[in-house]
Amino acid sequence: MSIPKTMRALVQQNPQSTNLTLTTVPTPQPAPNTSNEHLIRVHAVAPCAGELLWPKNFPPPVPRDTYIPGPDFAGTVVTAPSSSPFRVGDEVYARANYLRNGAASEYTISVTEEIARRPRGISAVQGTAIPLSSQTAWQALFVQAGVGDLESGNWMGKRVLVTAASGNVGRWVVQLAKIAGATVVGTAGVGNLEAVRSLGADEVLDYRSVDLKEWAAAPGAKVDVVIDCIGRKSLEDAWWAVKDGGTVLSIFQPPNTAVPEGYTGKDVKDLFFIMGPNREHLEAITKLVDEGRVTGLVDSVWPIEQFEEVFKRVEGGRARGKVVIDFALNS
Repeated sequence: MSIPKTMRALVQQNPQSTNLTLTTVPTPQPAPNTSNEHLIRVHAVAPCAGELLWPKNFPPPVPRDTYIPGPDFAGTVVTAPSSSPFRVGDEVYARANYLRNGAASEYTISVTEEIARRPRGISAVQGTAIPLSSQTAWQALFVQAGVGDLESGNWMGKRVLVTAASGNVGRWVVQLAKIAGATVVGTAGVGNLEAVRSLGADEVLDYRSVDLKEWAAAPGAKVDVVIDCIGRKSLEDAWWAVKDGGTVLSIFQPPNTAVPEGYTGKDVKDLFFIMGPNREHLEAITKLVDEGRVTGLVDSVWPIEQFEEVFKRVEGGRARGKVVIDFALNS
């Protein structure tokens, strides 16, 4: 296929501002003699909450007036290096590395280490809902928590508490922890309790009405691992639920910044991490999707021209699933 010299893209021209502009920019090209860069025709992209603040707080190594957001995407390989396991025409998806531009554009550059073939039988829009959230959950459970990987059997008999279990990452933690053999407890709002149960959670707690300190006082209630997906008060309360010698892990803030007053637990490991795109992890998730054992969730689908509404929806905190821009739609 012919590659246009220019493309439509959302650009955050001023890192001090969260304003975006839909404009025309040069189509990116893989570096000469590259061994891992692919040009991808983007079909769909999913922004994530807070990402427009990243350039201000963590300036990316790209020209500041041409930063393109959008970390999760699905698309088609247009060009590939000869050493690549991917070929022109392959349908792929990925979480874009922050070291390069995102994919809120008609074309993007992605590297071998982060892309995987899109699961069979799902659309680009559905695929876009998967990479960031699923890899974050995978790494929290099977890399950071220190219990074991998916197939180790070490999760059998373990109890896991997931805060914000109906959220984009939480729903993946529930599904993956259950597949690994853990007993899963999730917190959610009253309107999402059944949704979390449907994902496989053994017990679901309404965070507005259940006091975790009181709940954890019951015999056998405490958990081996807390996976916190929302921080603040929920993380503070979750400390009461972990056993001595257990682990509190948060993807939102360092857990030691939210230890409740009067807490007397012993030998609890606390962890905070930021996920990194990993092809091996995404391929393992793809296999589970293909087998029908896990699923992503799309909240809504929008054309690129309505990007302002997209980001309002993403930042509003009421989306159930990923908010996706579909480049095939017209406003």
